[in-house]
Amino acid sequence: MNQPCPYLPSCGRPLSWRDLAECREEGGAELYRLCLEYGQQLWLDGLPARALLAVDRALYCDVAGSAEVLQAYPLPYAAIRWLVSQPSDAFTGNARVHYQHLADRVRGERADIKKWRAWAAWALVRQACPELPSDPKHVVTEPTHADITAGLHTHGIAGEASLWRECLGD
Repeated sequence: MNQPCPYLPSCGRPLSWRDLAECREEGGAELYRLCLEYGQQLWLDGLPARALLAVDRALYCDVAGSAEVLQAYPLPYAAIRWLVSQPSDAFTGNARVHYQHLADRVRGERADIKKWRAWAAWALVRQACPELPSDPKHVVTEPTHADITAGLHTHGIAGEASLWRECLGD
C-alpha cells in the first residue's frame, strides 16, 4: 500500500467516478475537494495514473480564490509534484508528455487558465522527473518559467503564481 499523499485529503468513505459526476453540475469548491479526495483514494489503491487524472480534474475546477477549501487544500501543484516523484511501477505513460499535450490542446471554456495550469504542472514534472522525455512528434514551443508565471498572474487566482513557484522551489 502506498503512503498517503500529504497534500491530498481523505474523505473516509469509498468514492467512485459516479460521485464526481453527481457534483459536475454544482462544480466549484465541492467538486474540487471531491476530486482531491478521489485522487488520494486512487493513489492509496495503487492507481497512480488515475490518481493524477483526478488531481488534474481538481486543478481545472472553477474555484473562487476566496473559497474556504483552498485554505486547507491549495491548488494541487504540490500534490502533482509529490505524486510524480514517488517510486512506482504502476505509472503508465509519461506525465511530462501528458501535460505538454494538455497545455497545447486545451479548448473551450476557461481555456487560458487551463493551459497555464497544465504548463505549470508540466514544469513541475520536468523538474521532479528530468529523465522523462518530451514528445518529439508534438512540436510545441515550451514556455519559460517566466512565461508560466505571467500566464498564471494574468489568468489564475490571486497568489497562484507564487504558490506554483514555491512548489517549483524558485
